[in-house]
Amino acid sequence: MATAIAPLMTAIPPQDAPQSSPLPQPDAAPLSPRYDRYRALTLRRHGPILEIVMGADQSANRKLATADANMHRELAEIWRDVSADPEVRVALIRGEGKGFSAGGDLSLVEDMANDFATRTRVWHEARDLVYNVINCDKPIVSAMHGPAVGAGLVAGLLADISIAARTARIVDGHTRLGVAAGDHAAIVWPLLCGMAKAKYYLMLCESVSGEEAERIGLVSLTVDEDELVERAFDVARRLAAGSQTAIRWTKYALNNWLRMAGPAFDSSLALEFMGFAGPDVQEGVASLRQKRPPKFD
Repeated sequence: MATAIAPLMTAIPPQDAPQSSPLPQPDAAPLSPRYDRYRALTLRRHGPILEIVMGADQSANRKLATADANMHRELAEIWRDVSADPEVRVALIRGEGKGFSAGGDLSLVEDMANDFATRTRVWHEARDLVYNVINCDKPIVSAMHGPAVGAGLVAGLLADISIAARTARIVDGHTRLGVAAGDHAAIVWPLLCGMAKAKYYLMLCESVSGEEAERIGLVSLTVDEDELVERAFDVARRLAAGSQTAIRWTKYALNNWLRMAGPAFDSSLALEFMGFAGPDVQEGVASLRQKRPPKFD
């Protein structure tokens, strides 16, 4: 599910990290009213660049951005508004705190496992998150540091230019939770890093460092963490200064590779959400809460 399926916030403890370089100052002009409904995401304008920040304040430990119900919904919807905003040329998404994204809120995961209506709603959002990122006509840049898991990782890896700190830890934690690796995994990992690597990391729930992710082609490039945000803004500024038709049409054409993988994505998402109705996810959640290895039957 494009939802945070892997509450790796508990599986991978956050580490202290150097502070990123100072951020560009946002425009004084207010954002378009279309963004008034966003509360979980922090949005800032930097000229033609819209900065999207997944904040840590709403999470239980206030250290890592966690995809609760509100953030998950907003992550699915924001890309339509980016496309419709004539003042935005580029979107840049990053995390706040000790990592890019921590994965899913365990309470939301439990609600999905126990309530059909919640499971159906989140399935719809998970599908929209993937397709809305792919179909957003503006280029998207991601800046990933620390743990990068769950719904945030969907946007991070599907971004047109994905930049990771060398010490970032990318994890698709679906199988650790007891459900199939759905959402973005089936649609983009084999295309980026090859089927053999995709199966290894997705089936074993192995962590990928930013440096290794660049080596295998999972991300566009890596930099030292203290250079991450400024490098991401530099790339965004270059995209904003380029021919918009040329850049947007290039993105559209290249993303047809992802659209062709749509049936594989739809299948993986259905299998993932079928798993949320099964017994393994109960053990997966319990093991995460108790901070122990899962014991699947």
